Amino acid sequence: MVPLILLTLVLLWQCVLVGYTFTLAGNAADEAAREAAVGGDCQGAAMRHLDGAWAGGASVSCPLESGGMVHAEVGLRVPVLFPGAISFPFTVRGEAGAVREERDGS
Repeated sequence: MVPLILLTLVLLWQCVLVGYTFTLAGNAADEAAREAAVGGDCQGAAMRHLDGAWAGGASVSCPLESGGMVHAEVGLRVPVLFPGAISFPFTVRGEAGAVREERDGS
């Protein structure tokens, strides 16, 4: 019975890591889009909102602009059991958009 309980705990932990990676990718993309909307450093904003283990394999593409909107995309690798160790061979993507803001001259 103990091996079955341990296996269940390991699988639950892996599900937590996958969910956390999705959350991090979405948040980093959102922050990057907000920063790009005001003309700031989009990639820097995304990287500031990623934890150490996830930042290593992160890919950030921004700003993709169309119709007055800026779009940012962040790709992260999902770690296997422990962040900073090996990762699954797929990438989790977070996307966000924001309306470009113009600064007035006053």
